[in-house]
Amino acid sequence: MLVAVEGIDGAGKNTLVTALQQRIPSMEVLGFPRYEDSVHAQLADKALKGGMGDLIDSIHGMATLFALDRLGAREQLAAAAADPTRVLVLDRYVASNAAYTSARLCDDSAAQWVAELEFTTFALPAPDVQVLLDTPVQMAAARAQRREAQDATRTRDAYERDADLQTRTACAYRRLAAEEWGSPWIVAAPEDSPAKTAERIMNTLGMEL
Repeated sequence: MLVAVEGIDGAGKNTLVTALQQRIPSMEVLGFPRYEDSVHAQLADKALKGGMGDLIDSIHGMATLFALDRLGAREQLAAAAADPTRVLVLDRYVASNAAYTSARLCDDSAAQWVAELEFTTFALPAPDVQVLLDTPVQMAAARAQRREAQDATRTRDAYERDADLQTRTACAYRRLAAEEWGSPWIVAAPEDSPAKTAERIMNTLGMEL
């Protein structure tokens, strides 16, 4: 089974993943982008930090790099999706590409382009459930800034520093969740504790608490 955890930068995805691990010790975690394992993710990261010329200006080009990163993990994703006894939690998945691409283009229809690329052309499996951490943009930004100050390896990239983009991306995520884009969604409100959200996920998957 696949569980995709989504949200803007600083939304609290790592905290939720930790809460899930406490309840499902056997679960696996896969984070996207896979900066340590994927040349496509590494190129995207370099572009986000100004090292690839005008590549970052190509919205579809950047989206394709992130999609190719996931394509490189297709076997692992497909194996987990086909095994009801296995839980693979994804820290970002296809909806992240849909939300950011829609936000950058200011075009909701871009989500369909991403779906056709990743789910149809690349044949990536749909997640069993997607979780949106609907954290207020200002709160998420403050968390990202604190994280950057405390960890030199977590420097914010061009997307993370763009407050307007983060606001549009948050709106795009809400639209995707409202439409049940790709598969069923759980929306976690800012006041929901990670423990409560983890329990909702387990209930949705039919797992015992």
